[in-house]
Amino acid sequence: MPLEHKIKLRKRALIESVNDLLMTLFDIDPTRHRNPYNAIAHILSGLIAYCFYPNKPSVFIPRTGGYLTT
Repeated sequence: MPLEHKIKLRKRALIESVNDLLMTLFDIDPTRHRNPYNAIAHILSGLIAYCFYPNKPSVFIPRTGGYLTT
């Protein structure tokens, strides 16, 4: 597998872990809101709460040269 694909798979793991945090801790679930403004307010409040969360997931990506596009 090329190195670029491995790096993208690592980023996918980070995205999946952030999505899991948003779904479980901050209650951003695909619910049926009667008003689209309520849905947007619900999502924004979850994202703001995530910004104040102290333990955000991260992935270490080593810099090995200038030929990689991330």
